[in-house]
Amino acid sequence: MPAETKTTCPYCGVGCGVIATVADDGVVSVKGDPDHPANFGRLCSKGSALAETIDLDGRLLYPEIAGQRTGWNTALDLVADRFSRAIAEHGPDSVAFYVSGQLLTEDYYVANKLMKGFIGSANIDTNSRLCMSSSVAGHRRAFGADTVPGVYEDLELADLVILTGSNLAWCHPVIYQRLAAAKAARPGMKVVVIDPRRTMTSDIADLHLAIRPDSDVALFMGLFAHLIASGAVDQNYVAEHTSGFNEAFATAATLSASDILEQTGLPAMQLREFYRLFTATEKVVTCYSQGVNQSSTGTDKVNSIINCHLATGRIGRPGMGPFSLTGQPNAMGGREVGGLANMLAAHMAIENADDRDRVQRFWQSPAIARKPGLKAVDLFKAVADGRIKALWIMATNPVVSMPDADAVEAAIKACPFVVVSDVLSDTDTTRHADVLLPSLGWGEKNGTVTNSERRISRQRDFLDAPGDARADWWQLAEVGRRMGFNGFGYASPADIFAEHAALSAFENDGSRDFDIGAFAGVDEPSYRLMSPFQWPATPEPATVSSGGKRFFADGRFYHPDGRARFVALEPAVADRTNSDYPFTLNTGRIRDQWHTMTRTGKSARLSSHIAEPFAELHPRDAIEIGVGNATLVEIESPHGKAIVRALITERQARGSVFVPMHWNDQFAAKARIDAVVAPVTDPLSGQPASKNVAVSARAFAAISYGFAVSATRPEGLDTPYWALAKADGGWRLEFAADNHVEDWSRWCRRTFAIPEVLEPLGYADLQSGDIRLAFFDGDRLLAALFIARQPVAVARNWAIAQLGASHDQPRKRFALVAGRPGSDMPDPGATVCSCLGVGVNQIISAVRGGCHSVEAIGAQTKAGTNCGSCRAEIRGIIDGCLAAAAE
Repeated sequence: MPAETKTTCPYCGVGCGVIATVADDGVVSVKGDPDHPANFGRLCSKGSALAETIDLDGRLLYPEIAGQRTGWNTALDLVADRFSRAIAEHGPDSVAFYVSGQLLTEDYYVANKLMKGFIGSANIDTNSRLCMSSSVAGHRRAFGADTVPGVYEDLELADLVILTGSNLAWCHPVIYQRLAAAKAARPGMKVVVIDPRRTMTSDIADLHLAIRPDSDVALFMGLFAHLIASGAVDQNYVAEHTSGFNEAFATAATLSASDILEQTGLPAMQLREFYRLFTATEKVVTCYSQGVNQSSTGTDKVNSIINCHLATGRIGRPGMGPFSLTGQPNAMGGREVGGLANMLAAHMAIENADDRDRVQRFWQSPAIARKPGLKAVDLFKAVADGRIKALWIMATNPVVSMPDADAVEAAIKACPFVVVSDVLSDTDTTRHADVLLPSLGWGEKNGTVTNSERRISRQRDFLDAPGDARADWWQLAEVGRRMGFNGFGYASPADIFAEHAALSAFENDGSRDFDIGAFAGVDEPSYRLMSPFQWPATPEPATVSSGGKRFFADGRFYHPDGRARFVALEPAVADRTNSDYPFTLNTGRIRDQWHTMTRTGKSARLSSHIAEPFAELHPRDAIEIGVGNATLVEIESPHGKAIVRALITERQARGSVFVPMHWNDQFAAKARIDAVVAPVTDPLSGQPASKNVAVSARAFAAISYGFAVSATRPEGLDTPYWALAKADGGWRLEFAADNHVEDWSRWCRRTFAIPEVLEPLGYADLQSGDIRLAFFDGDRLLAALFIARQPVAVARNWAIAQLGASHDQPRKRFALVAGRPGSDMPDPGATVCSCLGVGVNQIISAVRGGCHSVEAIGAQTKAGTNCGSCRAEIRGIIDGCLAAAAE
């Protein structure tokens, strides 16, 4: 009987339950867990493809020192020695950890304990700094603690859901589908989307506010003043449970209606309608994500939202409240154990002497960090200028994901001693490590994660550890022990979780929000069987509010006086006067890829929808800079440049450019877009501003474009633009050259490792510049190359399918060289539904056959029936077909 294991998805902050099944032959399959309260069985395209990402291709299987395989004892002794020597010679602040929301809570806890409680420095920060630290800062200012008040159910209970800075359909697809289902069941529910781009999330919107970048504070300050003027303030709630109201109103009152219109760029009618909806609707949830957080004013944006909810008392009750949607699977778990440089474990404050004393006594540690450590951007600046002598990077790829990424790479390269713990041997960051430590991957890990609604779930192992790979917590504990510290004798993650739970309850008695003391005595058997639960989970019934699910309905907050704080704000006025960099770059995620693609890049299915990096441009902007559809565009700032494919669409605002943050040097020539992003941060949270970057955009002069499919991974690519993606049966390659290539046949032999004895089939048209070459070994296609002076017009999915087809007939070979399928080989077109592999041509055919709704398309083609994140795209195809038919 195949073995089933209930675990948790390792991608976004939704925290979906997954059932992994290992068949008798070792083949793994995954499906959604219908009993998990986060997703009730739903999975997005990435979660559905998890089994495609767990192979050992490229895995780091053994410790390495200077690129040479070694044993754990030798590697860990070296790490402990070099960190100890740096501390002895330069002090505890000369070392640093840079960790990740990909770590499990138990890993995070040990890392935080070792650095802050035993080394005695707070120089431990996390890539979660890049996604939710402004939310943390805003929560702490308003509530006195980093507390998320609401739960997912609130989105379904609300009568108005505001999605600001959140492309929910692509970044949190399962929550989006829960919201879409609720709106379908209650058509009176309203959804407002606030985003400079018209993203796929706007498909569900009753109102889309295409605000100018970073004008959120002005928008919500105006709402705050409107609520007061309209008599919508809950005077009793404000008087009994808050402070600072008058000061916040005084600053909001200085902003005139014309100021708000000017700063946001919104039509007056849209602004009035948004304010009317919020004022008239009691059950309001405001969800926000990276578009709010990733800003130089991110913390103020968060507080501008919270101010409006506090003013109306719409917080902590069913269907209402501000709601931060985290980006990573365990960003919340990291916050709980003090993973950020300015926090202590169990939501205690590093600047609070009583909290420092409490944590030190609990840990019985020789030291405790007495001041905040270096936040991510400043941490890597300290690496660059030599203050950091030893750096340990865990489960993240900062050479791709950090702003000013080229400078970060140079800093890591120059650091005297760098340790990297990872699952892959070859990333943009591992190539600069002195010591590489092989970590466990998803399916091998054992521990817990916490999702955006404070729900702690188990991530269970169902695969054996490959090679010598070991858990991150074990690596840290071993180094701590070798540095001479007691307190790291853990036998299992259950031991760590029990200690973590006990610390949360230690001298708490309801004074702190985070308390999972009910699990302080957890043992291995009960830990193994632990079901998902929300915190707080105290030995006595939780008293946060009715039902124990939500915080603050009772008006009790975590400032010393028990009151929430309104925050007086001033809107930031953007400077749009730099003629050298006239465009505004916005970076972010796409539907089917994750972070820096070290996991999702392994899946052919996840690369079938969007296979290369791109820049979204408005059509008029594209004309002005001489960029055509699918040609190349060069994006540049004073910090770096990137070359990506142009995607021209009216969904983009004039003067703005969107580029995904996922592509790295393993999958593209020059597409690390964070190399372009300036290291500008929010002064309170330290979170980088990745959504409003001044850049130039111009056409890249290519003399030829190419597309290729190959059975083996291309090697030695040297054109100025190339983008590589896994494909069924092999690889797909897009590229462009700015110099003349004398012999494309020789180029193919070198790039695709084609034996000299094999002759190509093909042709060259000197007048058009078209070149087609295909190499066969018997009836098997090894590689096919298509060259043109303009972007290559080839049926790509059909060409990819030829890697797995038999070519024993000459006509099939000639059809391949021509780049056109025959009538007996229909082209499905570009992939729309990644989950089920449905292409645009198949959907168009179904529309022409009478399927005029998303549901009808799903019934005929299955597209949109799994995760549903392609439903907006399907609706757009239907509308386009019907509009064309009506002309």
